[in-house]
Amino acid sequence: MNRRIGFWTAFVVVHAVLVWICLGLPGTGVGQNALGLPLGDVTFVYRPWIEQALSGGPIVGITEPWVYPIAAIVPMFAAMAAGPDQYGQAWLVLVTLLNAAGFAVLLGTRPSRRREAAAWWWLAFTALLGPIALARIDGVTVPVAVVALLIAARHPFLAGVLLAILTWVKVWPAALIAALVVASRDRVAVLLAGAATSAGIAVLVFVLGGGEHLFGFVGEQASRGLQIEAPVATPYLWLASAQVETSFIYYDRQILTFQVAGPGSGEAARLMTPLLALAATGAVLAGVLAVRRGASVVRLLPSLALALVLVLIVFNKVGSPQFQTWLIAPVVLGLLYRGRHFAWPAALALGLAALTQLLYPYLYGMLLTATPAMVALLSVRNAGLVVLLAWALVDVWRAGAAADQSSSSAFSRRSTLPVSSPE
Repeated sequence: MNRRIGFWTAFVVVHAVLVWICLGLPGTGVGQNALGLPLGDVTFVYRPWIEQALSGGPIVGITEPWVYPIAAIVPMFAAMAAGPDQYGQAWLVLVTLLNAAGFAVLLGTRPSRRREAAAWWWLAFTALLGPIALARIDGVTVPVAVVALLIAARHPFLAGVLLAILTWVKVWPAALIAALVVASRDRVAVLLAGAATSAGIAVLVFVLGGGEHLFGFVGEQASRGLQIEAPVATPYLWLASAQVETSFIYYDRQILTFQVAGPGSGEAARLMTPLLALAATGAVLAGVLAVRRGASVVRLLPSLALALVLVLIVFNKVGSPQFQTWLIAPVVLGLLYRGRHFAWPAALALGLAALTQLLYPYLYGMLLTATPAMVALLSVRNAGLVVLLAWALVDVWRAGAAADQSSSSAFSRRSTLPVSSPE
């Protein structure tokens, strides 16, 4: 009981501090610096979209194209329950409650040491990542994704439904669906659940009159340039830092984000989409090979899920600090399934979270001016993501190799049994 009280006390403290920062930490300028305003997207982007819809204007994703999948509008509408003046506060309450539900499911009624370790890691990661962990649409998807992975073994169909809904909020949970389909014996249930859920959402959107914009987010993303935090943008940031005339940071008012331009940046942006698809396909094939070699779900699923999530980050021309929250679900699963064998990627992820909080919101203005120290910090963070991806892919391969070795050992033991053995 005392351990549970300690856990929930820490949960409240971490979230209270992050909420305080999001609403404007006195004396630091965090709340006043619009360039690094933690709650900026929520109050300056999400709220106007909902106010526009409620006032009889266009509805994003229904009457006009939108950068997000259509289900993202649901939590944005939900945060309006307390009124426009309290929209930011309501959003923070919503994400905190979802996190609390996810933590409760993770701990269970009788938490094991692995469950407690995974829960403490989740808290530490959230604290190190900072306010961005709560202040974006991604924060809504993370705790539900954790729950979906935790229940997948016993309730694969429900897990598939949850992950499909999340994919229609923010695309990244599709990586978890792919990992489950490859690694789990219940892949048919997951696929059927995902297909049925997606079909239901599509029908609803068509009924509401938004059929022509159902996949509008794909085109919106495909037309984007290189966002400054994406790993592929790092060389151009160094050129801008060196004050090379052809390389510079600019604000795209249509997408509402900072991007970088330089020699060949347009071609690089166009190349990243097929590269991402190719890398994701390669990771899936590595997982399929591991399964064919006999890798178990417990051994393979966490690493494969982590690899696929990291592919979506490393090979993406879009890069935002909230993308780091995507690491939570696969790492929590890895700590739960494999314990100390997942300690190294878990520790590296904590370091990446801490670097990300330095980048945003506190020193973001320096990054926008391509200050060398900040470009170097971002370069280290992005290099860490590549290292973590390499570890995950190697571990996927080792899962298959370990299964091969186990099968060989079992065969060797059987081949040396005496003829009179009961076997």
